[in-house]
Amino acid sequence: MERMRWLVDELNKHCYNYYVLDNPTISDAEFDKMYDELLKLEAKTGIVLDDSPTRRVGGDVLDGFVKVAHEIPMYSLDKCRTVEEIKKFISDIKSVVPSSTFTLGYKYDGLTVVIEYQNGNLFRATTRGNGTIGEDVTNQVKTIKSVPLSIPFKNRLIVSGEGMITDENLKKYNAKSNEPLKNARNAVSGAIRNLDPKETAKRNLDFFCYNVLLAEGKIFKTQMEMNEFIAENKFLSEPYQKLCNGVDEIISEINRIDQIKTKLGFLIDGVVIKLNEIKSRDEFGYTAKFPKWAIAYKFEAQEVSTILKDVIWQVGRTGKITPIGEIEPVELAGATIKKATLNNYGDIQRKQIQKMSRVFVRRSNEVIPEILGLAELLPESQPIKKPTNCPCCGEPLQEKGALLFCPNRNGCRDQVIDRLTHFVSRNAMNIEGIRDQICQQLYDVLGIGEPSELYDLTVGDLLKLDKFKEKKAENIINSIKKSKNADLANFIYALGIPNVGEKTAKDLVKYFGSLEMIKNATLTELASLRDIGDIVAGSIVNFFDDEYNNKMITDLLSAGITLSEGQKAIGGMFDGLTFVLTGTLPTLSRNEATKIIEQNGGQTASSVSKNTSIVLAGEKAGSKLDKALAFGIKIISENDFYNMLKKS
Repeated sequence: MERMRWLVDELNKHCYNYYVLDNPTISDAEFDKMYDELLKLEAKTGIVLDDSPTRRVGGDVLDGFVKVAHEIPMYSLDKCRTVEEIKKFISDIKSVVPSSTFTLGYKYDGLTVVIEYQNGNLFRATTRGNGTIGEDVTNQVKTIKSVPLSIPFKNRLIVSGEGMITDENLKKYNAKSNEPLKNARNAVSGAIRNLDPKETAKRNLDFFCYNVLLAEGKIFKTQMEMNEFIAENKFLSEPYQKLCNGVDEIISEINRIDQIKTKLGFLIDGVVIKLNEIKSRDEFGYTAKFPKWAIAYKFEAQEVSTILKDVIWQVGRTGKITPIGEIEPVELAGATIKKATLNNYGDIQRKQIQKMSRVFVRRSNEVIPEILGLAELLPESQPIKKPTNCPCCGEPLQEKGALLFCPNRNGCRDQVIDRLTHFVSRNAMNIEGIRDQICQQLYDVLGIGEPSELYDLTVGDLLKLDKFKEKKAENIINSIKKSKNADLANFIYALGIPNVGEKTAKDLVKYFGSLEMIKNATLTELASLRDIGDIVAGSIVNFFDDEYNNKMITDLLSAGITLSEGQKAIGGMFDGLTFVLTGTLPTLSRNEATKIIEQNGGQTASSVSKNTSIVLAGEKAGSKLDKALAFGIKIISENDFYNMLKKS
């Protein structure tokens, strides 16, 4: 009973923070975990406390809004997280109605809104509230451009759906706002439940309509028929609707959506499964909280809250000082997260985070975890101070716009080691056997500070390093010699030009063909190129205008590096095509396949997106292949690839 009492009090506190204050202090995953524990204890004891959150749907109503009683009760959805639970749900339905079919739709992470139309005109909009009573937000909802003010259906109509904000609109809003929003869910809730409709309009929301609660004189046979009616009446209907016959098809679809969910452009946290035949729904009915004919499968959490223990400041190869958050370890999207990124000190201020505060951390697929913002200040929280001196060498820092830099380019150990590590890396000069720890020894023991000095090393020099023997030293010297015959794109990338990654380096070679042409390119020429904007163009021009950088290039060429300069494959058969490589190819390495693609005018990318033209897939292809299938992108084998080349 003590544990139940604590859980009820804790859950009610977080419900208040979420629904009333619009200021959640824990993640959905953490809330659900406590909620599930309370449900199990209530089932075990047979006791439900009077103020238990399991007795109601949703949260309290704000006093600032007119309260409206829902004519039709608003139910929540039962949730599941395992394949076994899905199978049981489908089996239970099929055991009663064997011919049942099911519809799948996204489980949106926004704010539920109910809208009523009379005589074809928008009459009133309300929030779900506690399921029985909601808040009148008509004026706020009228600012949502995807909500029709009038519709063709002239009888009385009540629909429900989800208020949403796209990733793009959230990004635009935060770019102009003094107080960036924590996440898309907060952005929507705070907008619709804002007493000033002008503030609602600024966030440029959308409304996805997914249910008809009442349509006088209209009877729907299926959910799919209802969806068609919604679209016919000018609502922004669900962008995804799928009719499935059985459990295998449903699970396959859920797995597919799980792979692409971060690419949708808006926030979802699961998939809703509904019995398609509406008449059959009467045979199953409702519990006090949710319909028995529908269930929501929730994906693994992409966002949690945790304690920010400290912020450490790292020095990169360009001297830029970057804050990294050290957090209490937390499980997120299948990994244990201990660190998360912050952009700069201004980012820390905008997000209002402090040391020993509770923060939101989000990790999307293939993306480094990021601290989104403050969840809750604690008694022990302390402001984060902006550093004034380099954490490595102690040099006074310089401010350039929103960024901090250490100007001690040659005397700052971290900068020098990071430049060396980048220079020798696989996709740069690819000097095998030299990685981060050896670069540290090269600097500390041998005083190597410039990349060109690597080419003066001898076996005898390397034998002075810890754990080095003759064979290891000889192998590294041979690798250094081998690297002298360098591909121009690899060399450009190895220079460490700010904002120039592997792809941009290849693009520069493709467009200009030689080192001299790249060095002499103007800002206008660079900025006009595809995928190279003003910021990257400025970085390139500034890099080659710098005396130190030009000396570094001269010293490298004097050390014996020769460059295999490229030429653009004009009119190649792959011109304008973007390839993604995945899996193990039978005879080609990825580097060999990439070279062939680029020689024929194409380009490669590391991940599948809407801009991908072709996926070249080998054995053991993973999530990239799944995404390609989901997006309907052309997939070819190595044999298909060779056939394309033969035809050209």
